[in-house]
Amino acid sequence: MKKSGRKLILDGKGMDRVLSRLTHEILEKNRGAEEIALVGICSGGVPLSRVIQGKIRSIEGVDVQAGYVDITLYRDDLSRAGYQPRLKRTEIPFSIDDKKVVLVDDVLFTGRTIRAAMDALIDFGRPKNIQLAVLIDRGHRELPIRADYVGRNVPTARSETVEVVVEGEMEGWNVFLREIPAGKGE
Repeated sequence: MKKSGRKLILDGKGMDRVLSRLTHEILEKNRGAEEIALVGICSGGVPLSRVIQGKIRSIEGVDVQAGYVDITLYRDDLSRAGYQPRLKRTEIPFSIDDKKVVLVDDVLFTGRTIRAAMDALIDFGRPKNIQLAVLIDRGHRELPIRADYVGRNVPTARSETVEVVVEGEMEGWNVFLREIPAGKGE
């Protein structure tokens, strides 16, 4: 760890390379962009899904449908949260029926966010299948959920967190591994 308690895992150029690879893997597995729809999980997955959408456009010459989902009301710890959750917006302006929906998120940890996102998606229709693309898989699963596309596996301790910063232009995007101060949970 650096003195600031943060260690750089990926910079903007690295994230761009990883997202390019993920895009190619998505296209390869699905034999092109037909029937694909991207759904970013608020909030970390949304900018990543937009980048993947742009990369598909430039590779295949196709604009795949894209939206985003807020999983706040689908969380299994909502009654125990002890705070008033901030609702974001869900926007899926197309039918997901018979689509190959690629859920996109920044960090896969326990799997609970993904479970909630799948529950939310099912309220919108019946996709042909649901695939998962994540930038970082840090392990520590509590549910039997696995990503189909992983940018980087980063083994972590429970006393660490992965911080994804996606503000401004991609050159300024970064992923850090950070120690959680004693007595503070994630």
